[in-house]
Amino acid sequence: MMEATDGEELIREAAEHVAPPNGVINEVLDAGQEDNMQEQMEEFLGPQPEYNEEEEERKYYRRKKLGVIKNVISASVAAMIVYGVYMGLLQMQLILHYDMTYREVKYSNLGLQDIDQKMMMGINVTPIIGLLYTPLLIRFLGTKWMMFLASGIYALFVSTNYWERYYTLVPSAVAIGAAIVPLWASLGHYMTRMAQQYYEYVNYKEEHVQEQKKLPKGACHSYIIVFHSVFHIIFNLSFVFAQFPMRLILHHYLIDNQAHILCNVKSCGAKISGVIPGFNTTVLLSLPRSKLLIVVESVLMSFAFLAMIMFLVLCGPAYRPTEEIDLRSIGWGNIFQLPFKHHRDYRLRLLCPFFIYSGFEIVFAVSGFSLSYGVCALGLKQLWLIIVVYGLSASVFSSLSLCLLRLPRWVCLIGGAIVHGALIIALLAFSPVPGGNQCGTVQPQNSPDYLAPILIIAILWGLGTALNKTGVGILVGILYAEEKERLDFVYTIYHWLQAVAIFVVYLWSEMPMRAKLSILLATLLLACYCYWVMERRLVRRVPYRLPRIPRPKHKVKGYRYLEEDNSDESDSEDSDEDDEDYDKEEETEDEEHVPGEEGNHGYEGDHDYEGDHDGGACGHDSPKGQRRHRREKEKGVREGERGRAGERNGENVEKI
Repeated sequence: MMEATDGEELIREAAEHVAPPNGVINEVLDAGQEDNMQEQMEEFLGPQPEYNEEEEERKYYRRKKLGVIKNVISASVAAMIVYGVYMGLLQMQLILHYDMTYREVKYSNLGLQDIDQKMMMGINVTPIIGLLYTPLLIRFLGTKWMMFLASGIYALFVSTNYWERYYTLVPSAVAIGAAIVPLWASLGHYMTRMAQQYYEYVNYKEEHVQEQKKLPKGACHSYIIVFHSVFHIIFNLSFVFAQFPMRLILHHYLIDNQAHILCNVKSCGAKISGVIPGFNTTVLLSLPRSKLLIVVESVLMSFAFLAMIMFLVLCGPAYRPTEEIDLRSIGWGNIFQLPFKHHRDYRLRLLCPFFIYSGFEIVFAVSGFSLSYGVCALGLKQLWLIIVVYGLSASVFSSLSLCLLRLPRWVCLIGGAIVHGALIIALLAFSPVPGGNQCGTVQPQNSPDYLAPILIIAILWGLGTALNKTGVGILVGILYAEEKERLDFVYTIYHWLQAVAIFVVYLWSEMPMRAKLSILLATLLLACYCYWVMERRLVRRVPYRLPRIPRPKHKVKGYRYLEEDNSDESDSEDSDEDDEDYDKEEETEDEEHVPGEEGNHGYEGDHDYEGDHDGGACGHDSPKGQRRHRREKEKGVREGERGRAGERNGENVEKI
């Protein structure tokens, strides 16, 4: 019995010391693993001894700055390629179609001259309506995509030359006319926006940059000057590259006998009417092979596609995605109206003569002067030399606009006006003798009497063009540098008026040369006077009017269950009514800005639109401030009534 009791006690002791279940062991192990994982996560997420936050931030914004420089250079080179291809192909096409033998042998009774006239009409007439749709396209597509689409239209024009027919050439010419104003407005807008972005990346630590507020007055002016200068330095080389097809291909097929081409030309320069009256209709010594022309067009087409790829891949967006949404959210009707309303600004009105003159002078240089003076005196074979000299001069002298970093901004415009004014007066008295006075007489290919003077005039005209184009673009960017939501409107007005001037030059092609030069001189004098008036008003701090830009309206519905209070009722209807009443009041008035005054001209928020700007009268003393105070008070009363109604409903529920 004693042995049995000892065995039972041993069994009970063994039962008391049974091994714990597996779950307890796993819980202990899991707790240890969680502690280790937590320690690893804290070590990973904690401050790293080798990580320097300021240094990484500096490297990040340095990459951003390099990206902006890449955008500027890529857009400039792409625009240069597009216009080099376009002007080179158009020049070669017009010379070939002008030759009577080429027309009869290649296309018989197709009527190429009539097609060319309609094609030039489409290119020059269509931009007149560009003011109606350009801001809509830029805000709908975005600045980058507008440049890409416009370059695609130019590539389409190149492709239609593979099959030269009325139904291919004329529609593509109309498409180019429709794309001219959007392309140039986008380019000017893009350069100014890149200057603003570069300033933001340089001064990323500033409070107004971090909060995305309006830039201080004059903060990014130096970057605008540099970027616009770089753009014109590169773009003006398009005149040089446009002469490659003429010099490398077509030059060998032109007639060497200058007297044969100019035998019926009686006078040149200031004495003539039209372009070159009496110019021979046979200018080709032999006809170029069709395969050679196809190869040339294929090369030009490849460069046009290269420009499209550069716009698409290498150029970054001009705005952040949220900014682009805000730009579109002001309403398409407002976007359509605002270019017209911006004419209320006297600064823009007084610059309109300079916009028009910039269109006059560049077309006169490449068509009027180069043909009526250069080709008439030197022959068609020297046309490429005149244009190349002019393009190189404009490109090199565009760098002179960098002097605006130290000199007043009127130096460029007035300097270019003085150069062009002196040249116009000289051209009024300059009438070179045609290169061939008698048919059948062979004269030297390069006339020693007129080659040097014509090239000197081309160089000086390029100097005036460089100062004029860069000066106008920089001035527009400086005047509206702090109004980034207005840039597309003002650049649209600038390039639309320039296109209207090009259309006027197209209409006056048959006028006497002295009449053309007189119109140029009168427009230049008027532009200088208006610019002087504008600068004088700004110095005297005369207020200028800017149309109000409505605040963006984002209508986001749904997800009300995420709200903590009043989850099953919304005051969106009341807020929409308030916004409608507010917009009606704001649309009836313009802002009056005093030059030299700085301040926040935007509503309180992340973006700087002109929704709640007081126009220089802040507080409740102004009528606008009283209206705002009254609206806020009424809104507070409505919210209070809604809250009291909710409390009464809650009390009734408790009683029930």
